This record gives sequence, C-alpha cells and structure tokens, in this order.
Amino acid sequence: MLEALKFHAGSWLTGGAHLLLLGIAAQADSRFVWMVCLAGMSAVSFFAWIGNYRRYRHISDLPTSRVASAAQGYVELYGRSENISGTPVVSKLTALPCCWYRYSVERKSDDDKWGHVDSGVSNEHFLLVDDTGRCVVSPEGAEVVSSRKHTWTHGDYRYTEWLLLPQGRLYALGEFATVGGANAVLDERADLQVLLADWKKDQARLLERFDLNRDGTVDLREWELARLAARREVQKQHREIRLQDGVHLLRRPQDGGLFLLADELPEKLGRRFAVWASIHVAIFLGAGAAALALT
Repeated sequence: MLEALKFHAGSWLTGGAHLLLLGIAAQADSRFVWMVCLAGMSAVSFFAWIGNYRRYRHISDLPTSRVASAAQGYVELYGRSENISGTPVVSKLTALPCCWYRYSVERKSDDDKWGHVDSGVSNEHFLLVDDTGRCVVSPEGAEVVSSRKHTWTHGDYRYTEWLLLPQGRLYALGEFATVGGANAVLDERADLQVLLADWKKDQARLLERFDLNRDGTVDLREWELARLAARREVQKQHREIRLQDGVHLLRRPQDGGLFLLADELPEKLGRRFAVWASIHVAIFLGAGAAALALT
C-alpha cells in the first residue's frame, strides 16, 4: 500500500485528503472544526507543494546524459524501454507483454465504497536504450508515471493496471553505476587466498609445480614461489576483467533521492509537476489564511 500511495501521491493529496477534510467540516457545521480542517488542508498542500516542486526542479535543472558517457552518480536519462534479451514481463491482470506493470484490485462494499483487495508491482529488470548504449533499469522503489492506464469493472470488482510497454519512450532519474569493466571492485588479497586454497586441494599438482627439490613437500621457499605465481595469475585475471565492457545500471539512489521513471517527455512531465506545485501553493495560502480568519 505504501507503494500505491507513493505512486498516486499527487491525486491522492489533492483529491481524497482535501475532500475528506471538507466533508468533515461541512457535516460538523462548527467554526472550530472548519478552522481545524482548513488548517489540515493547508498542511497537506504544503507538503504536496514541496514534493511536486522538488520533482519539477529535478527535471528542469538536471541535464540529460547519454548512457555511454553518463557520470557515475545521480543522472537523468531519456531513451526507449526494452526487455532484456527480448523476454517480456507479463502483466498480472491482462497477461500483456510489457517491461513493467502495477495493478490494483478493489471491491465495492454494501455502502458503495471501493475497498482494497489486492495490489502489486513488478520488479523485474528491463532496459533503457538510447543511441549510445544500453542501461539496465532496476525499478524496485521507483516512482513510476505511466500514461498506459486501463480500468474496468466486473461485478463488484474494479481492476486497474498501469504498464510500461516495450519500445516506448522512457524518462528516468536515478543513480547510475557501471558494474564490472574498468569500474569493477576487485579484492586482490581475497582472490589470492581463494586461489591458493584451491591449489592446496590438489596436492599432486601443487608438488608437481612447486616442489623444486623433489623431496615430497613444499617448503617455505617453494611456498613463497607459489604465492608469487598465484599473485601474478590473480593480477592477470583482474586486468582481463577490467578490459571487458561493464554493465550500466540505473537504480534507486542510496541516499534516498528521487527515483523516477516515466513514459512521457521530460518537458511535459516537468510542466505537470510545476502546475501541481502552483495549485498546492494557492491551496496552502488560501486555506491557511481562511483558518487564521476563523481563529
């Protein structure tokens, strides 16, 4: 449910919370209750304004990077979505091939109110591809804005599904990291210990290679030669690993920063957050002033 609230933060704050507070105030018909509800509306819009303005500034201020030349750290990317190795994710409700899905199932109660029954979101990796390269997207923890939304009812149940489709536009804000390749984090000491332990398991081979005086044992001098040979082998393996191409990964920022995925143009998305920020500023100031007037 937290993911659902996060995904629908804008509409939930502007609609549900404000309408609920207005309904409580109208039913109470009390000056004090009106004051409290208006103050609550002002507080809700204050935090919603901060959230929408933060998103707007991220989108408008951060330059778009290319996958092949993106710096390690927080980046903005724009390209198209693709499945990894052509294997699609299958949506939960409609079994449609996609890159990502979210679904919600609700049931109508006897008083005609919709209640939560089930919900979920896919966390399978997929690709963001631009004209310079490919980046693996790990969508876990992302705030996803999808224009592909389908809602239908069947009996007392209401079903809603959001999708990111293959070959669709994909805008992303998140932490970019290249795993492996030149940026591979390698531990020479640990790898050396593992290799020597493997060599010790095959005593016949160890004696054949390093028992120079053929006395049936590997003495201290011969063991030191074995260590030098193992170190050279580990260093060679590390050089080969760093010469390979690394895998680019986009994921949730470790510092808790905004992780946003959308199938819209960044300009359109930024304007939407700017409009919502303006609306919430107006509600924050108007409701706050009205609450003060009732004190």
